Amino acid sequence: MSQLPRSPYRPRGFTLVELLVVIAIIGVLVGLLLPAVQAAREAARRMSCSNNFKQIGLGIHNYHSAYNKMPKHGTGPQAVRAIGSNWPQERDFQHERLSAQVGLLPFVEQQALWEQISNPLIVTSGGTTETYPAWGAVPWGVVAQTNNYSTDWTPCFTDVNTFRCPSDPGFGLPLGGRSNYGVCYGDAIDYMSFGPYTNWARNVRADAEYNASARGCFGIYTQTAFRDVLDGLSNTICMGENNTDLGDEHITTSPRHGGNVENNPTNCSGQIEVSRPTFWRTSPHNNNFVETKRGSCWAGVTMGWTMCNTILPPNREVCSTGQNTAGGGTWTVSSRHQGGAHVLMADGAVRFITDSIEAGDSKVGPVSFGQSGVRAPGSASPYGLWGSLGTRASKEVIDEEF
Repeated sequence: MSQLPRSPYRPRGFTLVELLVVIAIIGVLVGLLLPAVQAAREAARRMSCSNNFKQIGLGIHNYHSAYNKMPKHGTGPQAVRAIGSNWPQERDFQHERLSAQVGLLPFVEQQALWEQISNPLIVTSGGTTETYPAWGAVPWGVVAQTNNYSTDWTPCFTDVNTFRCPSDPGFGLPLGGRSNYGVCYGDAIDYMSFGPYTNWARNVRADAEYNASARGCFGIYTQTAFRDVLDGLSNTICMGENNTDLGDEHITTSPRHGGNVENNPTNCSGQIEVSRPTFWRTSPHNNNFVETKRGSCWAGVTMGWTMCNTILPPNREVCSTGQNTAGGGTWTVSSRHQGGAHVLMADGAVRFITDSIEAGDSKVGPVSFGQSGVRAPGSASPYGLWGSLGTRASKEVIDEEF
């Protein structure tokens, strides 16, 4: 009996084993690809952050070309009436509490916002019309929504893209008008939160103490010029990057009180959670006061909002001398980028400083009035390369790459 010839047709398809192998290969490829995509996105965000800083640097140079000075940190009209001896009574007199970034607005393509701030502003909200004077309300009275200040003075709440890092996810209340960049006031703590004033009046003692510590490119309530940067514009940090607070008690955004931090900048390190070294294990002294949160308002002069120093290396803890954690302290630079943070040099260059930069002895107090040895006024920074980059005229020799 003869057999029928075999059909040339063969069924096509995958076996179960072949299908599982293909799925596994695809899974491996996706697993390899996703980190690369994330890294590419972060690289793009980091470049955008650097470009923002370059824009700010160009604005500072254009400002200096116009006025032969850098913008004043702590600007605005002076108070004529005050509560007690310190604080202005009315929003009409916000007493030099505006940051250098306000003065930079026309030089970073924000002329419209500058016009709002520098002129009287009429705001209607909820059927109520209110007229604000030029320069507006006290920034932290608006942002913190405390006292009797209306929260309708919109300039403080305006987000300026040039002042924001794309890698920082912080957005909206309770902070208003967030800022990721702050002026650098050097390697000091003493007198850096209120400048050469005692009860809003200058005197010889305050001037002496302030001048002994004010070694940075910027000061508070005072103006510097490029001619004051004797160490060289390319060797001096002008501004630094900082994170904005996310409400998660991160060590770079929610300061703790360090007691004797002006003599030992690491005094807050014992409050860090050992198992999660980028978060605190303790509660803040004043959790409801927004003034204590980092990056709260680009228009305000407050320490944590728009200022930084070069004592602790990048991305270390922020530690304050004030009981309400809003005073002087170690307000170092920080970022959501991996491994470091950007700084703007006085010549307009943007550099990325790694967390591992040589930073001397962090347990030594900074240079200040009445001190001796390595802390005597005029001494080289005790904080190594990092500290020397923050001083403008201490004659340190920068002979290392950074």
